[in-house]
Amino acid sequence: MITVFTPTYNRLYIIEKLYNSLLNQTDKNFEWLVIDDGSTDGTEAYFKDIIKKDNPFPIRYFKQENGGKHRAINKGVALAQGELFFIVDSDDSLTENAIQKLYEWKNTLESGKLWAGVSGARGYTEDRIIGEFDTDKPYIDAKNTERERYKLTGDKAEAYFTEVLKKYPFPEFEGENFITEEVVWNAIAMDGYQIRWFKEIIYLCNYLEDGLTRNISKKYIENPQGVLYWAKLQKRAFKKNIRKKYSAIYRYYSCVESKKSKKQIAADLEISKFELTLTLLAQKIFGRESN
Repeated sequence: MITVFTPTYNRLYIIEKLYNSLLNQTDKNFEWLVIDDGSTDGTEAYFKDIIKKDNPFPIRYFKQENGGKHRAINKGVALAQGELFFIVDSDDSLTENAIQKLYEWKNTLESGKLWAGVSGARGYTEDRIIGEFDTDKPYIDAKNTERERYKLTGDKAEAYFTEVLKKYPFPEFEGENFITEEVVWNAIAMDGYQIRWFKEIIYLCNYLEDGLTRNISKKYIENPQGVLYWAKLQKRAFKKNIRKKYSAIYRYYSCVESKKSKKQIAADLEISKFELTLTLLAQKIFGRESN
């Protein structure tokens, strides 16, 4: 079975679109696991109502105090009953064959390798892909840290093995409600796990004004401990990629520069003050960081 996992916060106005796309799946062998991150808009009543319906798949709904998407994922992984854990955000939807494709792709994986999972592509529509997938091959085997090398840019539709995710919970910092998902995906990659990436679109995105993607810069500033954790991981994951390394250093610096001295920031990052100065100079010359 596959766990379709949805973390949600005040998305009553749009989540039915996702529900309908799940009802339309060609393969109904999945559960829909929903963690409500403290919604106040009637989401709880909505799920109590639809759970009573004669759904072709089980719906499991849990509500928690608002703590951020990463805490919701940690709880979801602990509760998941599926072999694959497929995160589908509450403002997005799936193509009709998404679950079917995940099963087909999982069955192509050879034994003897460390597999993190499988992935399809995301699209603005079923015909318009998000990011790049620059190959004529049906799939690419690569670690998450190798995506740039293989031109796997933009958001993808990854389904991770639940048992793998259980080994890599998100760190949780008191008083903070955000940390980028990359900290887990890259930690898994650094231990040698690959994903089989397919080009076919199975996941349709909205990128709403109130979503994480459009408000990411503010989230970084509000959650500096999570940014520091990510930056130090990036330094290890991309030792030979100066651009990514300096990008991570600068991102943390930009979050705390008004509160800490350069000496303190360098100590936090476990680098010399000279390396921090080089990073700031590179940023000034080449512009703001890119990821």
